[in-house]
Amino acid sequence: MENEIINFINVWLTVCASLCYCYLIGKNVRPGGRRLISIFPVVCLFLYLPLRLSSAHLGGPTAFFIAWLANFKLLLFSFAGGPLSSDPPLPLRRFLAVSCLPIKIQRNHLQISQNGENTSPKSSPNAPQIETPLPSKSFLSYAIKGFLVALMVKLYDYSEFMHPKLVMCIYSWHIYFLLEIILAAAKFLARNLLGAELEPQFNDPYFSTSLQDFWGRRWNLMVTGILNPTVYKPTIRLAAPVVGRKWAPLLAVLATFFVSAMMHELIFYYLGRMRPDWEVSRFFAVHGVALTVEILAKKAWPEKCRRVPAVVSVPLTVGFVFVTGIWMFFPQFVRCGIDVKAFAEYAAVSDFFTKRLFLIGELI
Repeated sequence: MENEIINFINVWLTVCASLCYCYLIGKNVRPGGRRLISIFPVVCLFLYLPLRLSSAHLGGPTAFFIAWLANFKLLLFSFAGGPLSSDPPLPLRRFLAVSCLPIKIQRNHLQISQNGENTSPKSSPNAPQIETPLPSKSFLSYAIKGFLVALMVKLYDYSEFMHPKLVMCIYSWHIYFLLEIILAAAKFLARNLLGAELEPQFNDPYFSTSLQDFWGRRWNLMVTGILNPTVYKPTIRLAAPVVGRKWAPLLAVLATFFVSAMMHELIFYYLGRMRPDWEVSRFFAVHGVALTVEILAKKAWPEKCRRVPAVVSVPLTVGFVFVTGIWMFFPQFVRCGIDVKAFAEYAAVSDFFTKRLFLIGELI
């Protein structure tokens, strides 16, 4: 574990140095092909660095933040797009943070979205711009989720007596609650150390009324925010002259799910170092096709038929996501041994603090 921590520190020092280089490139090279060529070696380096880490809790987030989030932002930055390209330019400290984290910069009272656009309410040019605060979760909500995570970890001791599908169901809630708690802590640090807000990542996905609602407005919003300008919108621009404006968004949806599938396969490879069996890709293919069918159905049905009561639409949507997730997505955690690694890391951390407390007790 000590070697892993040293590697983790070295990886992030390399990331910071590489982003400083990209910052200088942004100052001295105009957007376009030359900037892309200058930044592309960093993109390749960020694909390699996660291979230096093997733990679930350090390697997984690092892989996501630099191989996916940072790389996509740097590609946008190469063409003067995305959150790294702003006027006036970001200072170095915030450039480093925004590159790797889902940061919402608060500057001049303007609300800046993930793709760098001003999303403040429209008002008179002379009127003061007021930022609408992000919805906040109560401390009690996170305390309850923390308790549930601890309860789930305890339940794993009895997993041999439970049906495998039930264990997968517990995994899904465990991952969701743990992500919310981690991001809440990161949000607190970002606000106090950088004066910035983390983008909201989840918006109560268990209340989703449709797949559009789930993928577009409730689940993993940082991924939605970065895939929108890098895949969805460019696909529409390229496809519209060929298939028309009516069908281009459908191709863009499928392209977005394809890229998301490939990136998830890459993240699982970083975590497990195993050749993909493409189950995760099939999961995203099923959802991409299902979402496309849903969009077509909504366009074809009368307005009254689209208004399905939440008491019906929510169980159908959440049930579909859970069934397909337990069938094709969450088994990858077991196949890659991520659960075993995670519990070993929990035990190592617990052992570390137990020994330190014992030493303190002896000194007292």
